[in-house]
Amino acid sequence: MTQQDTGVKYSSKEKGYFEKRALKRHAGMWSLWALGVGAVISGQFSGWNLGFAVGGWGGLAIASVIIAVMYLGLTFCIAEMSPALPHTGAAYSFARTTMGPWGGFVTGLCENVEYVLTPAVVVFFMGAYLGGIFDTAPGFQPVWWILGYVVFVALNIFGVALSFGVTFLVTLLALAVLAFFYVVALPYIDFNTWALNIAPDGSVIEGGNGPLLPMGWKGVLAALPFAVWLFLAIEQLPLAAEESTDPKKDMPGGILLGMVTLIVSGALVLVINPSIAGVGAHALGSSGEPILDGFRGIYGDTQVFGLPIAKLLALAAVVGLVASFHTIIYAKGRQIFSLSRAGYFPTALSVTHDTHKTPHIAMIAGSILALAIMLILFYGFGADTGGAAIGGTLLNMAVFGAMCSYVLQGISFILLRMNHKHIERPYKSPFGVLGAVLTIIIALTTIYYQLTDPIYQTSVMWVAVWIASGVAYFAVFGRTKLILSPEEEFALQQRDKAKS
Repeated sequence: MTQQDTGVKYSSKEKGYFEKRALKRHAGMWSLWALGVGAVISGQFSGWNLGFAVGGWGGLAIASVIIAVMYLGLTFCIAEMSPALPHTGAAYSFARTTMGPWGGFVTGLCENVEYVLTPAVVVFFMGAYLGGIFDTAPGFQPVWWILGYVVFVALNIFGVALSFGVTFLVTLLALAVLAFFYVVALPYIDFNTWALNIAPDGSVIEGGNGPLLPMGWKGVLAALPFAVWLFLAIEQLPLAAEESTDPKKDMPGGILLGMVTLIVSGALVLVINPSIAGVGAHALGSSGEPILDGFRGIYGDTQVFGLPIAKLLALAAVVGLVASFHTIIYAKGRQIFSLSRAGYFPTALSVTHDTHKTPHIAMIAGSILALAIMLILFYGFGADTGGAAIGGTLLNMAVFGAMCSYVLQGISFILLRMNHKHIERPYKSPFGVLGAVLTIIIALTTIYYQLTDPIYQTSVMWVAVWIASGVAYFAVFGRTKLILSPEEEFALQQRDKAKS
């Protein structure tokens, strides 16, 4: 049996197709909060600080406020859409309902870039921390990456209850490490001397007291992609919709509480970390382990049981990276699973584990792809000189994919308000269409800067190639192989209701 819809074909699958692709419900509001905060928290341990090199402290600070506004607009939109369309597809599901199968697939492709590459960025920074703690050679970095993927893909495969339990625990530990860092750093803060130590040409100003915006407003724009790292992936919560016990009630609460947590924590790390005596914004602008540098500035060579206390505390800080790595692998599995279950990606990717009912094939395939990209960059840039280049390249690729998906999610929200007023909305965004418009404008501004700055052009080009390849595949093959998954059936039903 085949159904037609806007140039695509739907076919019925064999008996048992969806039974082989079943998920388990487990998550409540606090589990969803931990999933959202845990996905992001690594960005407050590493990545954000690279914005100092292009914008100085003031440039990154203003960029962070702008990006926070964008994420508030986005999360309020998602808080309305996710309980109204409670499916694992998340961004793809929103766009599929409002923009048809083509819009849904392109949105899914953009989000796929984010969820495949964001764990790669996180595990890169995990390797940087672990290399600094254990004094391993630069060439040893791929070993840390591979170990990270093996351990945390396995934990995600062994069951949703275990996955959410680990997520909740490591998220609390990560926040505890940050809270400890903020408290012990307070006596060592000298903001003017150390946070304002970057000159307009990017060099260090001995003694600090430099300009707030050393690179001017251009530096603010340049810092936007790095400010994104303070919040990137909070939007993954709707991917847990089919594993949430009550998505209509818990999804809005989880995502909005998560944003409050991240705004407070992000503001503190932005002010405190570069202000620590002996550290400074200039040094952090090229650091792969800013919290470790902060602990070094506080404790120096002080030892406990013969071990440097800074390294012991930095080992605890790795928990923050682990929290994000673990939770975004979860999101990556569900994102690939949803597109595969509907036939946009090869359907073999959506088969779930017989015992644990987790999308193990999707998680393994996405991780292998990410590792391959990391190794290509590692050996392409050179093991000894490519560290910052690898991290920056991966980060910008992930950010570009995310910004494209945010634009499309903002458009989805507006179209949902305009054309699908009949859909029940357990929660309504207080900012309405204005929040969506602000999200779109800020995301497009970030994309524009990435497209005009030579530093980012290579990263953006490869993401564009991936999206173009996916669209070509869908045009030639994929559009004739779609399946009536929950997201697809819901979208077709709402289309018919909107017409009637």
